[in-house]
Parts: sequence; C-alpha cells; structure tokens
Amino acid sequence: MPPRFVDHLAFDVADLEASRRFYRAALRPWGAREVRAGAAYGYGPPGAEDVWIAVGTPGAPLHLALSAPDRATVDAFHRAAVAAGGRDNGAPGPRPRYHPGYHAAYVLDPDGNNVEAVHHGGGAQGWDAGAPGGAADG
Repeated sequence: MPPRFVDHLAFDVADLEASRRFYRAALRPWGAREVRAGAAYGYGPPGAEDVWIAVGTPGAPLHLALSAPDRATVDAFHRAAVAAGGRDNGAPGPRPRYHPGYHAAYVLDPDGNNVEAVHHGGGAQGWDAGAPGGAADG
C-alpha cells in the first residue's frame, strides 16, 4: 500500500447540526462513523476519520471527491446525501470525459461544497483526461 498522501481535510461549516446530519448520512455507504475531538467532528470508515468539520465561517466552496469501491456505493451516496438535505449537483452516472470507467455523483452540502463519490471502474485513477472541477458535468 502506498503511503498516505493527504492526512485529513478540515473545514468550517455555518450550521454544525445540519452538516453533521448531512455527513453522517452521506458517508454511511462507506461504513463511515462520526467521531468527536473537542468542538470538531470527523467522518470516515473506522480508523480513517479524515474529513473534519467545525462550526465557523465557511470559506470558498471546495470540491471533495471520495473514492468509492463500486458503483453501488456511488448510487447509495447520492440517495443518502440528497435525503439528508444535500442538493443534487449531478446524478450518478458515467463521466467519460475523465476516462471510460469514471462513474460519479455530486451533491452540494449545506454550505455549497461539492461532494463527489467516484468509482473508477478499472480505468486510470485521477486526472488522465481532464480535471474534475467544482461543478458536475453530468
């Protein structure tokens, strides 16, 4: 296994309770759990709670892309995130402009951050055919 490149991501949210509901539900398809450290809350699979939120003044919207083990996880993420108050920003489906196996869904969290679930389906991982950006191309 390659060494970890990104250790964690932390950002401020305007409505902590709305964001906690969103991330608890949206990340459940990965088996994610919520942990607390002081006033901050972390999310991710057990032992990898690497996405952290805390109440504060949100910065510019960010694009958070989460690697999904299969298309079913992408689909489940989208359903759960929208049901938890997220705004659809791109339904689950292929995004061939990135590569033939790129299957993704996009949802805006309560602060307008673009949260993506992506499964690479045997294709090259990453930026081989273009740079996925802040808006869905769906």
